[in-house]
Amino acid sequence: MPFFYKKFPAECSLQKATDSEKHKKLWAKAVFLLFLYLMIPHRNKVMSKEEARRLALYAQGLLNRQPPVGKAGALQVTEHLGYVQIDTLAVAARAHHHTIWSRTQGYEENHLHVLLSEDKTIFEYWSHAASYLPTSHYRYTLPVKMRYASGKSHWFEQNKTMQQHVLERITAEGALQSKDFEEKQTGKRGMWEWKEAKRALEQLFMEGRLMVCARKGFQKVYDLSERVLPHWVDVTMPSDIELGWHLIKTTLNQHGLATEPELYYLRPHCKKAVQQALHQMLENGEVITLQLHNMEKETWYALATTVATVLNMPDATTATTGLHILSPFDNLVIQRKRLLRLFNFDYQMECYIPEAKRKYGYYCLPVLWNNRFIGRLDPKADRKTGIFYVKKWFPESNLPPAAEWQPALEQKLLDFARFCGCGKVVFLPIY
Repeated sequence: MPFFYKKFPAECSLQKATDSEKHKKLWAKAVFLLFLYLMIPHRNKVMSKEEARRLALYAQGLLNRQPPVGKAGALQVTEHLGYVQIDTLAVAARAHHHTIWSRTQGYEENHLHVLLSEDKTIFEYWSHAASYLPTSHYRYTLPVKMRYASGKSHWFEQNKTMQQHVLERITAEGALQSKDFEEKQTGKRGMWEWKEAKRALEQLFMEGRLMVCARKGFQKVYDLSERVLPHWVDVTMPSDIELGWHLIKTTLNQHGLATEPELYYLRPHCKKAVQQALHQMLENGEVITLQLHNMEKETWYALATTVATVLNMPDATTATTGLHILSPFDNLVIQRKRLLRLFNFDYQMECYIPEAKRKYGYYCLPVLWNNRFIGRLDPKADRKTGIFYVKKWFPESNLPPAAEWQPALEQKLLDFARFCGCGKVVFLPIY
């Protein structure tokens, strides 16, 4: 039985506040929410598309004039977004590094390794895809792990004998990679046993019995969860309403606003929990409803605190984001239908489709300028020669004069090239 199903040690449980302290906190929260409610003109506010974009970009950390710095900044971004997707493609920068770089200053690729393996303030698990998550969110992955452990969900047909073998070896030998299970004998038998061991590792990882303690050459290193997870982590199973609250808060923290289906995006089994939590959060004023201009038939939801903050900012602060070259897996663009509705930007990553059918290129990157997407570019970082190639540039239609955005694009390309290990940018003229 996974260790987190056992009773959590008393010394690791959260300190309980006295009744009087709880009452004081509840009163303070109630007064604060009432204040926010009065600041917002309408509970069911109608927003323009421009205001909605501003809200989304603020929540994504792309309006930050003073972005967080270095390793601490990388953790801050991960905690705020709720997850950062991991991807193996290294045409430019790998997605997880790229996403954090876009929102920080002084970020280095080693920072994620330190946060994962040394500080243990992030951990690797499945969000909607393989991701780094803040360790403070660990307990909210337990319901999924229980589904895998109970057999309700699984990656492969389970081989219990191989799983036991894998656990015994890791228990005795310490952290191991999948390659450590390659058998000495060659041929079909050896390959079959290695594949079975690899499947067992993934299944045990999804169940929560193993965790990724590090990556070597981008290959996962697995160890027993009780040897990886810090003692301070809360491992109590969340109730349905707690899980619903967490999904809503995490989604609205990173996206600013969302429709109900987006609150349980790719988690249909959480629909009821989200609906129950949403009802409570609407009742207590933490969440408000929004209508978007020319999209009045659709109801959107947002945190009252975030809406109040954005609406009370001067336009000069919130109207511009500067220019960002984003990863195809960036949290802002990963939901393509949402991107189209909010930003009128029809984006598709084409590396997974046949070359003959590609329109924009293998690894096309979206380019955000202020509150609109102005184009996409197809890059290639040649680290051996130190040249960052922009093979193609595809501007959107009806752009402002190039003098307004071209210098920012050229500077950002140079900054991104340096982050990718290149010192020179070679690209086709804008026109």
